[in-house]
Amino acid sequence: MTVLPAADAPIPIFTTLKDVYGSLATAAKHAERWDELVREFEIKFGHKPTYVARAPGRVNLIGEHIDYADFGVFPAAIEHDILIACATRPASTYLDGYAPGSVVAENLHTRYTRQVFTPTRRHTLGDDVPLDAVRVALWHLDIDKSELRWESYVKAGYYGVLNHFFSPSSISPVPVPVDILVTGNVPPGSGLSSSAAMVVSSTLAFLAVNGIFDGEKAPTKGELVNIAVENERRVGVNSGGQVMDQSASVIALPGNALYVSFVPSLHAEPIVLPRDAVFVCANRYLQPIRNRPKLPDRLNLGDSLVISNKAESAKHQYNLRVAETLAAARLLSHHLNLQVDSTDGNNAKRRPVTLREVLARKSGFYQDEQDAQLEDLVRLQKGLVDMLGVAMDYLLPGSDDRTDISLDEMIDKSGMNEAEFRDMYLLGVDVETTNFELYLRAQHVFEEALKVLKFREVCLAEGGNEESKLQTLGKLMNDSHDSCNKQFDCSHPKVNDLVRVARSFREVETGRGKGRIYGSRMTGAGWGGCTVSLVHREDVEAFIMHVKKKYASYEGMSEEDLASCVFATEPGMGACVFKFTD
Repeated sequence: MTVLPAADAPIPIFTTLKDVYGSLATAAKHAERWDELVREFEIKFGHKPTYVARAPGRVNLIGEHIDYADFGVFPAAIEHDILIACATRPASTYLDGYAPGSVVAENLHTRYTRQVFTPTRRHTLGDDVPLDAVRVALWHLDIDKSELRWESYVKAGYYGVLNHFFSPSSISPVPVPVDILVTGNVPPGSGLSSSAAMVVSSTLAFLAVNGIFDGEKAPTKGELVNIAVENERRVGVNSGGQVMDQSASVIALPGNALYVSFVPSLHAEPIVLPRDAVFVCANRYLQPIRNRPKLPDRLNLGDSLVISNKAESAKHQYNLRVAETLAAARLLSHHLNLQVDSTDGNNAKRRPVTLREVLARKSGFYQDEQDAQLEDLVRLQKGLVDMLGVAMDYLLPGSDDRTDISLDEMIDKSGMNEAEFRDMYLLGVDVETTNFELYLRAQHVFEEALKVLKFREVCLAEGGNEESKLQTLGKLMNDSHDSCNKQFDCSHPKVNDLVRVARSFREVETGRGKGRIYGSRMTGAGWGGCTVSLVHREDVEAFIMHVKKKYASYEGMSEEDLASCVFATEPGMGACVFKFTD
């Protein structure tokens, strides 16, 4: 039997919850949620759903802010997920104005109101203009990026289905009218990729209800990732390239983390974690806890209670970091005389270049990797060490003991003129500063990429002392957090407090000796959100009690709310579609 690479596998279509969640025990915990979703769908729409699209959140174990520099990352899907029940709207229930392709979207959470929207065909400049001559979307949906709402992510998922699978021609098939009902227990702004899960599940729902999985055009997991990445940009997030969140949500397998790499193409390697390793997550919100969906209890995550909304804060936080890493790559490529641009006569044709490409060109294997099946990790690791030892000082200012560089000096060192530099690197950045931390950002990226490779190496090593493995993995996580906090400046004081509380568990007497906490770090985009801690399986309950008791922001919260803030989960199944068979 031929085993497909994970990214080349088809999207699974299941008919049992056991298959959806990978085990009967996990499925049993979620059965009541599914029953409620189906029951409410029939109450709201007067007919039963035909599919439920599911996409899980994810926790990144290590490898923060390096995916858009094209370096590999190490996430795992979690049990928490977004579910979208859907069905074609029966003709007998059509209302006036509900055109083909129209959507009636409901949310199981009562604070979200019913939304109705219909895609429109966007005209090109004229009937005689070739399609490839006009770079416009063939279908259009209004998405207000200034005020993101829950249905914005539903629309973003629909956008990709429309423009990848439906021709704008008036004689081509049109999308069916759809009723959908959304629910989820991945808290928004937690660093667990609720937005990616929402966009992936929306994309799956519209694919399923329009019969795309029944034909030859059904996308693979890797193709779904690329569509979802494209879709999420429509809500205003600059992914900068390949993105981990969608890959983990789509490609994950039960019981496995993933080493996800993006060069020469998307590849996901399932990796089994040490048997006594449990990851505990904790998250932090500013909105009232009682208004947030309750989360189940399994892989340990901690809620710091500070919202990290990547889309709303993108222009002055996330997008700025993308711009800084891309600008660092441009400066290094110019300093090292690397040929990253093509020419058209006497004019250079500029394009963004990533730190991963700079490394490959500097190390002499960029040409080879274009034809490679897999990333050469040995050469990559050597290249990372070499990059940290040379050329990095070019990213520093010419004087002072500062590490930040002025905008004028950055442009001067890029080899580009001001207009083309601003247009390529600063267009999506809304920030008042004129100084940028290219040196620290690049140093974090290269060092974090090395940590990911070491993390993978430890997990794959056969034999050896399990306790020693856990200690090594924990130290890598600790070092990763320190770099995110100090070099990439993407943590938050409350998240740092939560990390300190987690690490202090090592001083707690558990009855089996001191608490076995090996490492703790922020996870996700940052500036709030979630922490992930590596804890020995036997000490998970004691660790969760310790965090609930010692983290100041949890004081006065009910046990029900605390259970939503600190929880454990096993690495879970990736995105899928459930098909009703009755």
